[in-house]
Amino acid sequence: MNFQFYLEKLYASSVFKEFKEQSKSGFLCSGFFVIDKEKDDNKAHLDFYVPEDKKMFSFGLLGEVSKMPVEVFDKKFEKISDKIDFDFNEVEALIVKEMETQNIKKKIQKIILFLQSNEGNVFLLATVFISNLGILKININILKMKVVEFEKKSFFDMVNVFKKS
Repeated sequence: MNFQFYLEKLYASSVFKEFKEQSKSGFLCSGFFVIDKEKDDNKAHLDFYVPEDKKMFSFGLLGEVSKMPVEVFDKKFEKISDKIDFDFNEVEALIVKEMETQNIKKKIQKIILFLQSNEGNVFLLATVFISNLGILKININILKMKVVEFEKKSFFDMVNVFKKS
């Protein structure tokens, strides 16, 4: 499955066409995807920001296209070009390759991806849950299809942070 598939599905939907009629300046600003390797709990959402109304809407893309408002905090959103494309299998393969490079032999259970743009660079911020309560934080530059940050944590590291605060 690739990113353009989801965009085309969204653009073809009556829900999105109605949104664009009402909010012509709305632009793609983020995305949220879940790839669940153990259960069939996948998710795909694309988010559009309407600057003059200071509102954001998230469009669910699995099954029928749905639209829901999203609470916006004082943040400036960057437009993400709808010309970008990437394959989710390729992203997963990149994660697996980096895990091998880092000598991590655990099994991937779930991948949570946030699509964002920062200063013109488009990133997938990945949280990867692996066996034995491991968590990987990975930042992937989509335009270069390259891992730019990688950090391994465990669930217990997170629990200890909460105990200290």
